[in-house]
Amino acid sequence: MSIFKLFATGILIATLGLSGCSGMSRQDKGTAVGAAVGGVAGNVLCGGVLCTGAGAVVGGVIGHEVTKDKK
Repeated sequence: MSIFKLFATGILIATLGLSGCSGMSRQDKGTAVGAAVGGVAGNVLCGGVLCTGAGAVVGGVIGHEVTKDKK
């Protein structure tokens, strides 16, 4: 599978999964999207479960921090 198809599939799955989560806060959605994109990126970069999980964790943290409400 090409990198583009893999990335597009991950984004599609994340979008469909989040469409049913209308009760989530903006920050929760950012965390989930970041984790999904990070997981796909980790898998593309080096493959395997460990890289995918690490990418999901890093992406989730980045998504959480980027969408944090500024007070």
